[in-house]
Amino acid sequence: MKTAQYNPSELEVNFARAIEDLQDQIEKHLPNNQVIKVENKISADNPLVKFYLLDNDGDPHELVIKVIQTPDKF
Repeated sequence: MKTAQYNPSELEVNFARAIEDLQDQIEKHLPNNQVIKVENKISADNPLVKFYLLDNDGDPHELVIKVIQTPDKF
């Protein structure tokens, strides 16, 4: 099926939701860091998921994942 809308596309939105839903599994791969909050901007032009982390020293960190689908190449 060809993508009719890219901003945001259904695939981008679903992928961003999947990343958000996997926060517990992602945290397991980030030693010495705890995910304290996840924020999403699913309806944005390019959806993003922001992870707020706290390391063992008590320092806060933020990681942002921006989901961008490139145009289909047919």
